[in-house]
This record gives sequence, structure tokens and C-alpha cells, in this order.
Amino acid sequence: MLAVVETERSCFHRSTYTGEMPVRQMAKAPKGEKSFISKKPLQNCMNQQKLHGGCPLPEMKKNMERRRGRRKGKTDVDPATEIETGLSIGPPLSSKGIFFCRRPGFGQVGSRCIVKANHFLAELTNKDLIQYDVTITPEVSSRSMNRAIISELVRLYREIELGMKLPAYDGRKSLYTAGYLPFNSKEFVVKLVEEDGRIGIAREKEYRVAIKFVARAEIYHLQQLIAGRQTDAPQEALQVLDIVLRELSNQRYIPVGRSFYSPDIRKPQWLGDGLQSWCGFYQSIRPTQMGLSLNIDMSSTAFIEPLPVMEFAAQILGKDVLSKPLSDAECIKIKKALRGVKVEVTHRENVRRKYRISGLTSQPTRELIFPVDEQMNMKSVVEYFKEMYGFTIQHSHLPCLQVGNQKKANYLPMEACKIVEGQRYTKRLNDKQITSLLKVTCQRPREQEKDILQTVIQNEYEQDPYANEFGINVSSKLTLVEARVLPAPWLKYHDTGKEKQCLPHVGQWNMMNKKVINGCTINHWACINFSRGVQENTAFGFCQELAQMCQISGMKFNCEPVIPVYSAKPEQVEKALKHVYSAAMNKLKGKELELLIAILPDNNGSLYGDLKRICETDLGLISQCCLTKHVFKTGKQYLANVSLKINVKMGGRNTVLLDAISWRIPLVSDIPTIIFGADVTHPETGEDSGPSIAAVVASQDWPEVTKYAGLVCAQAHRQELIQDLFKTWNDPQRGTVTGGMIRELLISFRKATGQKPLRIIFYRDGVSEGQFYQVLLHEVDAIRKACASLEPNYQPPVTFVVVQKRHHTRLFANNHKDRSSTDKSGNILPGTVVDSKICHPTEFDFYLCSHSGIQGTSRPAHYHVLWDENNFTADEMQILTNNLCYTYARCTRSVSVVPPAYYAHLAAFRARFYMDPNISENSPTPTMGSVKPLPALKEKVKQVMFYC
Repeated sequence: MLAVVETERSCFHRSTYTGEMPVRQMAKAPKGEKSFISKKPLQNCMNQQKLHGGCPLPEMKKNMERRRGRRKGKTDVDPATEIETGLSIGPPLSSKGIFFCRRPGFGQVGSRCIVKANHFLAELTNKDLIQYDVTITPEVSSRSMNRAIISELVRLYREIELGMKLPAYDGRKSLYTAGYLPFNSKEFVVKLVEEDGRIGIAREKEYRVAIKFVARAEIYHLQQLIAGRQTDAPQEALQVLDIVLRELSNQRYIPVGRSFYSPDIRKPQWLGDGLQSWCGFYQSIRPTQMGLSLNIDMSSTAFIEPLPVMEFAAQILGKDVLSKPLSDAECIKIKKALRGVKVEVTHRENVRRKYRISGLTSQPTRELIFPVDEQMNMKSVVEYFKEMYGFTIQHSHLPCLQVGNQKKANYLPMEACKIVEGQRYTKRLNDKQITSLLKVTCQRPREQEKDILQTVIQNEYEQDPYANEFGINVSSKLTLVEARVLPAPWLKYHDTGKEKQCLPHVGQWNMMNKKVINGCTINHWACINFSRGVQENTAFGFCQELAQMCQISGMKFNCEPVIPVYSAKPEQVEKALKHVYSAAMNKLKGKELELLIAILPDNNGSLYGDLKRICETDLGLISQCCLTKHVFKTGKQYLANVSLKINVKMGGRNTVLLDAISWRIPLVSDIPTIIFGADVTHPETGEDSGPSIAAVVASQDWPEVTKYAGLVCAQAHRQELIQDLFKTWNDPQRGTVTGGMIRELLISFRKATGQKPLRIIFYRDGVSEGQFYQVLLHEVDAIRKACASLEPNYQPPVTFVVVQKRHHTRLFANNHKDRSSTDKSGNILPGTVVDSKICHPTEFDFYLCSHSGIQGTSRPAHYHVLWDENNFTADEMQILTNNLCYTYARCTRSVSVVPPAYYAHLAAFRARFYMDPNISENSPTPTMGSVKPLPALKEKVKQVMFYC
């Protein structure tokens, strides 16, 4: 991302990275198992440099052996091991050749309790699962049409040709049966009456369906995984079972991803602008310690309301459309909203043909004419509908809908059409719709648990013919799981405050009688006011209150601004910011303007993003934005929270873990340790271009691990692997130059602490299970290369942890009436950790609810330790992760995700504002090599927590 200048190499010795990495504490494989050494080149490596070997992740040794090995900080391999393998090996190179970190045991710390999980035990009988390939001719692109064809085939041929088998179908190319069909390969003929959505004509069509044997999926390997005797999950068998259990729901409901929706599950709720929310449920089968588990959760999404088109148009415009003609701008707005939407006609009594809208006519209906024959005799749309259907068009001032293709467009009057039910809305929701949807989805734990149980009852798995055919028995009871509530950590504040230490209560505390442990000093600041409703004296008074709160909180804050409050128009943001900066710098005569307080309108559009982009990438200025509503209604809690943000943005610390400054955190306090957080944010759903943004933050203080510097970069559209962790390029003067985000943050840590990191802990957010191998291989390799580029043989041990919030496991109190086992919102207590029963059979993962609920049902974070060279015990990893959640800088609450991952998300979100505002939304999707880089952060900015 940023070139590293030659002088920075003084922190570490220069070396050339050879592409090989030292073996890390390779444990001997259990008897009967062979360690697989992959010799394939590492895929997805940024420089496509071949590595010469790979190794399985080590199995964990006994506690005493592990402790002896790590307390000395020794990371080199026993020479005997290296001679035996004949290789110097780094991260594993192929998903076939590695295993993720095995569970080192179960956690013991914390008060034990029982919680309920929305996992339902699925038991199997030993039936053969057989896969067949399906080829439909002519080819069909629609899954629903494919399903209709196969459904008709089963109806026609099940009794004789299919040997009474009831197959499950994935909607594409695969058909599955419990036991073999009477043939290896056979072709069937199926006739269906279907409707052409473009022109609305129904006709019979013939399909030829070829079914051919492919393979037998092994249930045995799945049983071995669940028993802990096998490490890699047999995906084929899991996929078959998932398809089987989804088959009936596919017929009953509307499938969207892994969820199913219906207006009958719960009454649809109005979202505005022609949309409504439908309730549905998520369903997924997964291997767990207790066996196969069916994970069921409630979900909601937006659907287009099945309204008459004229009523839909009135909602879109927020006005009556019956009387006056529409303006060009209004027509464009309706056209955008309706394009691709399926409608049915209402003017033909019992005939309800369906069409897909392709556009809107530019002329009103009364002006539309079209040829009725080859002699080009013309007739008006109004006359045609009257003569052909006896339908009088009442609102001929409105445009017509265009259906079919552009070459042969059909015209339909808006008043003769109704939107077909069950069409999911895939575009971006506006703020009001998002708020409405959140209100619908926000359920108290007791209600959500009740709805999940009701869904399981409604799905009637015990009577599901497909489940019965394949021998799957699903429990109707939530799983009872043993959990532990980890204790909250003691927090340290400044000794000049009345309260020098604090023990949070139920995940919360406050700043009363406390002073931040390291308060910043602000001598030179200015205020810019973009709100027309705020007078300059009001803005000045607000700034005085904020300055006083900062002083009370333990910061040194000069109450007088460098220049008087400057008021400006939002549309002149760049000019105004540069004026304030220039005026302040002229008055300071060489000293730095340290902070800019900006007052913004409550609805400020792009102003916030423009201000941050200019300040952080152009002026090198730290800013704090405040909304107008808070200026007029200033509360102490608000001012206290803003003061916490200002302190960390200016390089201070709010609080630290008492164990950190007492050198008592296992595998952090013993040797210099750096903690990374990383995340990638992608363009919004429906946007098919625009780069993804990667962000990496890293702790810059040790032993406190509280301050995090952050770097950001743009990369290819929806690319999940972070491309700029490590990179090399050729410089005409210096030759091959190395750089990247990891390398720069390691150098920054050395400068800040005077020591190089001897241990790396890497929390990676936003990775789905299907991407675990890719991300681990690519990103651990990048960490290795970054370290090796700084000093010969510099390879600190790495622990790589994936953090997931987008999962569907929910944990409920065993007894909702027991107030001692819940917080005020009815959720499980902060610190609740689960690492048994519903977790992976062999891998090192756990669920942690580290925060107190506010509203709705809390979602625990799922932590999955993929790679661990530091040999954490379960307790050490869980306690460290939970305790870090109490160090989040922006509030006095523990947070739901470990702060380094949270900060990386904030930094990536912030960097979206840095993108060139002149790039069109419809610009072509960038390729890997053509992504326009983000403007670089100024040095002063990237050294502090600017993203807070």
C-alpha cells in the first residue's frame, strides 16, 4: 500500500526472503495416521512465488509439554524433525495437505451454567446416499423451472422406472437417492405447460431429462468426523443431507440463499415505498460434537408488496398519480423501481397472465399507437383495449408498462396490472426502510426462542417424506449446552481519579469519579460549523462544554480555539476546511493545528464522508464531528463518550486491563506481543462494480495492547483475500523493494515500543467457512514474508483466529424467569462462553457472548482458531478474547466482537469515503491490476486511532 523508505530498515536487519519458512513445533501424528506433506505451490500468493513444502497443523501436546516449550520464547524446530522431513516448511500449501488447529482441550474457568442453543439433533440411519447427474434438454436457467421438471418426472415415473425411490434435487445438476436406482443411466421425456414471462403466452413444452450415476457418498466418514476420529469434513455427504432437508421447504416456501420465506409464517409488515418485510427461517445442517445438528433461526427480508401497479407508483412518488401527468423525473423514478418486476394482468377476468416489466413508455397511454398488421395499419392502445377486451382505460395520462423485449415491445396500461406476490427486493433499502426492518426483526430472546420452536413444529420433520426416505430423524427440542460465564476483568484508570480501578458490572461501567489513564494534550484546536440552525455563539458554547468534559475526564484541553468559530455551507466543504486550516496555521506560525471540531446538520448526505476524506488524506488533520441535535440537547453521557473518542484519536489511552500493566496476561505479557485485526468490506448488494476495501490494525503498545494504528487499501471487487498484506515491486534506483500493511505495522510497533514483536496474534473478521483454507494459506504466508523481509530468521510464532458474527447460532437462558442468569434485556450474561456440544467435533472453536444486550436477541461471536504456533490453551484464548472486549475505546461497555477486529471494520468502512467521488456507479468492474489505489493517509493520521 505504502512504500517503506530505506531509513525504516534501521529497525530490523535487511534480508532476502527465500520463500521458505521454518517448521513450527510439528507434533507426531497419532498411530495409524500419516502426516501429509504437500508439495504443491501455494495458490493465491501475491507474488506467485513457489514454496517447497507444507505441513499439517500441529496437534496440541499436553499442557506441561506446551508450557515448557513456549515460556522460553523458543520457536525453532528440533533439528531432528527438520532432518527427518528434509524440508523447511511454513504454512500448509494445500487444503488437501493441512488440518486446522485441533482443540487443545476444553475451558474450565468461569461459573458454570446451562444455556439453550437453536441447534436440533439430527440422527441418521445407515442408508446409502447415491448421487446422479441430471442433464435437462433444452437447458433451463431457472432453478424453479428445473424443480418443476424433476417434480413432474418423479410424478410420472416413480412407481416403475425409479423403483419407488423419492429423490432429492439441488435444482441444478445433481439428484440424490437413498439407495441405487434400477439403472445406471436413462433418459426420460417430460412435458410441461409453462408461461413465457416476457410475452405472457402459455404453451406446452417438451424436455428430455438424462439421469446418470455419479458416485456414492460415504456416511461412514461423517460418523468418523463426529466421533473425533477424522479431521476433514466429508462435504459431499453433508451437502446431500442439507438438500434432503431443504426439499420440502423448497416446495412450500420461497427460497433465498439458505433461508425460506412466506407471508404465512407471520403477517408481512409494511416498510414503505412499495415494500414489505416477510418473515422466514434459516436452516443449515452441520457436524458438531453431539452429532449432526440442524441449525434453525428466524430471519426477515424485504419483498415487493403485491399491489396494483398504480398504487405502487403512488407509494414510490409519495403522491397521488390519478389526476396529473407525471414529470420526466417521476417517470424515471418509477421506471427504476419497476424494471425487472413481474406483473399479472387484471383486465381479462379469469386469465391472469404474467409478464416481466422491461421499461416505461416515454409517451402517455392516450398518445400510444402501434401497427396491428403487416400493412402497418395503426391503432391506439386505448382503442385496442376497448375493442379487444371491453376494457376502458381510465387514466390515459399515465405512461404504459413495456413488457417483453425492446424490439417487439408490448404495452400494458398501469391500471390493468398488479405486482405478482413473492418477489424479493434486491436493491438497497433507504434509511427509513432499514429502521422499519430492524424493528420487525428485533425480538426479545423469549419470543425468538418461541418462534424457532414453532417453526420446527410447522416444518414437521418427523412427517417429511424426504427425511423419512433418507432415514433422518430431527429432534424438536432445543439443545441444552453446558456454558461458563467468564469473570469481567479489572480495568485501570489514572491514579488522580477517585476510582483508580474498576470492575465492570454485567458488561457496563461509567466514567464517574474516573480519569483516563493516559490523557492527551490539546492546545491548538478550531471549530467549523456547517449547520445553518446553529449560531456561532451556540457552537462556541458547545465547544466549551466539550472542552470542560475532556478536562474532567483527565485530558489537558485549552478552552480557547485558535480562531473564532467559522460557519460555512455544506456544499463548500473543501474550500471551508482549507480556509480554516490555513487561517489556523498562519496564526500558529509553524505549530500544528491538532484537532478540528465540526458541527454537521442531522441529515448531512455526503458531507461527513467528504470532511473525513479531506482531513485524513489531504490536510493530515484529526476531526471530531458532532450533529446539530446534540449541540442543542447536550447530555453529560454524550459529552463523556465524545471525550473518550477525542482522547484516543489524539493518541491517548482511556483505560487498560489491570492484568496488562501487572504483566499477568498469559501469552501476551511474557514477551513483546502484537495483536492484529483485519477485515474486508465489500460494495453493497446490487452494486456490481467498485472495489472492496481491506483494513488492518495492529496494537502499538505493549504490554497494554490498547492503542491500534490502522492502514487501508482498495482491492478488486469482492476479493476477500487481503492483497496488500505483503508486496514487492521494482524501483529503478533501489531495485526490489518490499512493503505492505503487515510490514509497515511491524515497523511502527518497533518505533513505538522500542522492541520487535516476538509473538503475533491475528484476529481476522468477515471470513465464511468456505474461505478458511484460502485465507489462512494466503494471509499467514504474507505475515511470514513480511517478517522475513525485515530480518534474517525473524519468524515470530503466529496465532490466526477467524471472528464470525454472520452466523445463526443463538444462545438462550435455560430459565428466562431466573434474573440471575440474564441481563436486563433477557439475554445471557456477558462473558458466556460455549466450547462443547454445538462446536466443531475436532477443531479449536468457541462461541463467546462478550457483551450485554440492549434490545433484541444477542448474537454471540464465533471464534475459530485456524492456526496456533503459540499453543494457547482453551482458557487462555477465551479469557484473552473476552478481556480485550472490555478495552474498546468508544464506550464504557464490553463489545460483541474483539476490538482489533472491530477497529479494522471501522477503518475499512471509513476508507469507503476516500474513494474518488467522481467514479461512476456504472463504471466497469475493476480487474485485479486496475483498482485505483486509495489516497494515502497522512503520517500524523495513521499513527493514531483516527477511525474511532
